[in-house]
Amino acid sequence: QVQLVESGGGLVQAGGSLRLSCAASGRIFSMYRMGWFRQAPGKEREFVAVITWSSGNTDYRDSGKGRFTISRDNAKNTVYLQMNSLKPEDTAIYYCAAGLGIGRWDNWGQGTQVTVSS
Repeated sequence: QVQLVESGGGLVQAGGSLRLSCAASGRIFSMYRMGWFRQAPGKEREFVAVITWSSGNTDYRDSGKGRFTISRDNAKNTVYLQMNSLKPEDTAIYYCAAGLGIGRWDNWGQGTQVTVSS
């Protein structure tokens, strides 16, 4: 099991920036990848970004490319999501997730609210 705690959400105006953090604890050595997902009211949870824990390879949803950057600090067992040029449609609860293998997400954080005002 990996425990995840997100922080850094808040209210920001359109065009602004936020940096989300996700601190991991527990069976860190078993993590294969970490990612960010989001869920807006009335919508399904959707993928935002992913980073492979060992190699640092990244991938993003199309709407986030060029605006969002996922990174990790292995020494701090923390993954970050830098979000720039935020839009009202980015408003959602953002969740951090840890996957212990390819194609799976095993552990989830409690979520942090991001609200972008127009």
